[in-house]
Amino acid sequence: MSDSVDPGADGDYAGYEAVVFDLDGTLVDLAVDWAAAASDAVALFEQHGHDAAGAGLWDLLERADGAGLRPELEAVLVDHEVPGAEASERLPHADHLPLAVPTGVCSLNCEAACRTALDRHDLAPHVASVVGRDSVATYKPDPEPLVATLRDLGADPGAALFVGDSERDEVTADRAGVDFRWV
Repeated sequence: MSDSVDPGADGDYAGYEAVVFDLDGTLVDLAVDWAAAASDAVALFEQHGHDAAGAGLWDLLERADGAGLRPELEAVLVDHEVPGAEASERLPHADHLPLAVPTGVCSLNCEAACRTALDRHDLAPHVASVVGRDSVATYKPDPEPLVATLRDLGADPGAALFVGDSERDEVTADRAGVDFRWV
């Protein structure tokens, strides 16, 4: 795969003030063992007296604040996501970031993992704003992370595009009043 960004890609984003991308599954493929991350998250909850049997990772994330375990859970996830970002693979869509339009990343992964993956694949110089799960008080599909990314880019949500690979991304864009494109 290419280690550069195609300067001709801007035509794909004509008419937008800014373009924001999801990270994992869109620009890169993080090498995270999500089953191991979930197992560690369940163990954390159970160590603190909370029944977590059968709970999924994102269910536990939603329960973490109420259980008083958000910082500890974030630390567990960072321990999986950052090494996964270091070993990530660049996806073809990363070769087509717009150069003439402000570009950001809004991800359900932690900000450190996002920055690590962007650095690893020489994409950081082309991305002006990075908002991860831990950058603001809420996470996708709540619209605030996407709105915060656009605020950092100085763009109006009604004139922006969010590019992602999941229904969660599409819902986030809809809630933020931002156009959405599947990758």
